[in-house]
Amino acid sequence: MRCLRFWRAVPVERWQAYGLVLFLACLVALSMPKSGSAENLPPLKIVAFGTSLTARGGWQPALQAQLAACLQRPVEVDSVAKSGETTLWAMTEVDRVVAGLPDIVLIELYANDATLHRFVSLAQSRKNIGQILDTLRQRLPRARIIVMAMNPFSGMRGLIRPFVGSYISAHREEAEKRGLEFIDHRPNWERLTSDDLAAAIPDGAHPQPEIASKIIVPELVERIAGRKCGE
Repeated sequence: MRCLRFWRAVPVERWQAYGLVLFLACLVALSMPKSGSAENLPPLKIVAFGTSLTARGGWQPALQAQLAACLQRPVEVDSVAKSGETTLWAMTEVDRVVAGLPDIVLIELYANDATLHRFVSLAQSRKNIGQILDTLRQRLPRARIIVMAMNPFSGMRGLIRPFVGSYISAHREEAEKRGLEFIDHRPNWERLTSDDLAAAIPDGAHPQPEIASKIIVPELVERIAGRKCGE
């Protein structure tokens, strides 16, 4: 009863002031980011692990920007990659991948194993990628590991890789045997006309970065996000 008498005694003008203060407080509360919002999450860390198709790829900045926009959270994409190298080199670089503490590892390591002059047999390549995947799974148990097939080869770059399809299949089988993900970008490249494909990959192996971004990145964003952006 005392409380009721108190509130009845409050002048109308003071009620109006209280209402204004409450309204402003609500505006401030609504403008503050929620603690669980995507913007406040730590960056999603991705390491791209591969050959010149990664080292010279140029698609990483587009992946970082488009995935961040899709997920509405920061994304960092780093690379551990070297032109001309094989899975033999990659086995010595796993520590660098692990050191980045990535949430996702993107892997393409078949291209140079498949060249005739590197002398990495199909059996050796299969063994090497299996060991790399096992080590990454052991040391990064929470990371998503995604093995990829990249663009097609042509011209002399294709001639020195007559069995590249077998190497891709071996890497895919080793990934799937371990319950890991595999993305094959080749069908998206093959939708281009022969003239457009030749212009996109003028040396027969290394796509123009802007074209690589258009072909590779949407597929990666959809797979990583689990949906098409905007859905």
